[in-house]
Amino acid sequence: MAMRQIRTDIDSDTDTTHAPGVPAALRLAFSVYVALLIWTIVWKLGMPDFGGHGVRRIKLIPFVSSGYTGASVPLEVLANALLFAPFGVFLRLLAPAWPWWRAATALACASLGLESLQFILDVGISDTTDVIMNTAGGLVGFSVCAALGRSSGSRSLLVRLCSGGTLIASVVAVTWFVSPLQFGQPDVWVEHPSTPGHSHHQSG
Repeated sequence: MAMRQIRTDIDSDTDTTHAPGVPAALRLAFSVYVALLIWTIVWKLGMPDFGGHGVRRIKLIPFVSSGYTGASVPLEVLANALLFAPFGVFLRLLAPAWPWWRAATALACASLGLESLQFILDVGISDTTDVIMNTAGGLVGFSVCAALGRSSGSRSLLVRLCSGGTLIASVVAVTWFVSPLQFGQPDVWVEHPSTPGHSHHQSG
């Protein structure tokens, strides 16, 4: 009788059939968000292309001017943090058991992957500032979601907000893409004829 009770307790502890699963809408919203993130960071919401801009550079010193690159623009620094804040929210909703350091590792790897993609495709400058701010912004989103999503009701609300926000962002991005306005141009290097071999960096 005692063995049966112990076995029942073990089965109840390992039973996950009633555990709250991840809604399909949340998975879809996260996939769309990642696609939008790649489009925004790599191609600045413009027509995707695959190199030939001559901007394959790596900036190892964050925030300040280094080599041919200038100091980080405050608005761009803030934008990099804001772009990854939803990433942290999604991570918390998709993997609520993750500790903050695992989320930070995933965020940093995702940011590093995007910077590497820009380098490989020759469409932008790979900047350590972006990796730092992307990771920091994602951790803020992760922490805020952890604080607000303690109850099932608040978690459901956050799932709906993420899904709705991703839908709105998609509509805005596509509308901007088909509009006559230009979001930005790829990073270019302009040669100064007066100083041979010297280049000046202009970012879009």
